[in-house]
Amino acid sequence: MEADGFPVLRCALCIGGMPVKDQIELIKRGVHIMVATPGRLMDMLDKKMITLDVCRYLCMDEADRMIDMGFEEDVRTIFSYFKAQRQTLLFSATMPKKIQNFARSALVKPVTVNVGRAGAANLDVVQEVEYVKQEAKVVYLLECLQKTSPPVLVFAEKKQDVDAIHEYLLLKGVEAVAIHGGKDQEERTRSVEQFRNSQKDVLVATDVASKGLDFPDIQHVINYDMPEDIENYVHRIGRTGRRGKTGIATTFINKTVDKSILLDLKHLLLEAKQKVPPFLATLQSESEKYLDIGGEIGCSYCGGLGHRIADCPKLEALQTKQAQNIGRRDYLAHNAADW
Repeated sequence: MEADGFPVLRCALCIGGMPVKDQIELIKRGVHIMVATPGRLMDMLDKKMITLDVCRYLCMDEADRMIDMGFEEDVRTIFSYFKAQRQTLLFSATMPKKIQNFARSALVKPVTVNVGRAGAANLDVVQEVEYVKQEAKVVYLLECLQKTSPPVLVFAEKKQDVDAIHEYLLLKGVEAVAIHGGKDQEERTRSVEQFRNSQKDVLVATDVASKGLDFPDIQHVINYDMPEDIENYVHRIGRTGRRGKTGIATTFINKTVDKSILLDLKHLLLEAKQKVPPFLATLQSESEKYLDIGGEIGCSYCGGLGHRIADCPKLEALQTKQAQNIGRRDYLAHNAADW
């Protein structure tokens, strides 16, 4: 860009797990763009290390995940530090009800721009779903790695499973690295760079790698575990088939997977015109005949295609959590009054 006569854009990265001093020294020299996590940004604003007085644009990437993880109040707090009118952009591969509600309440006359159906699977990804018994998964994983050339992404739900798979692959001579929330930032950064630079063939990860990380040439995504909601499945398989290229996503399922998730997966495969394996095709529920009502398909809350909002497990879990928090808050307040 500099060669074409454009000015050089100065960027700053502000995230936890790295020294604040280094980040502030960079910012003091003047930056055009700041990329930050909500926690570190709020800390800097609260301590008046930085201001947003002249900031005019705010972009939230993976907005659905941010709201899902409970950052809504933090984001609203960050909004309050702006002194002038701003343009706010929310980017998300899925657009469940909670994001729509947040946009309506936090933004002025929000406009939704859809590229395809929000929450739909990428049609450049060949989705293969295989029934694999729990005890056979780690052995079958080696066979699955033979489907394509590297690089390959393997997703597991639990940190301990990521570590176990990583160790198993290393013992079998596979060049693999692993990342999850239990590893420090330096180790995660090093693993990602080794994988991105083709020094390692396989990256084993929890959902920390399902969003926000861009690996342009992933050949194959393997879901060692089916995620707990269909949104995460869409994000995971979206790591391959990028920039007009095709990719393969293999998902292991068995009887331990919740039926509602399997129904969502079945209807997602049907929508994307993918092959539906017999054990999914025969799976039926009482509510399936009510999936398409009033022009709205599936669940309006989480976006799952295999159920309606009345049967949404995600909404039910949220309501249960809220009920528990209310009870706990009342209990704590009562005890505080006694003291």
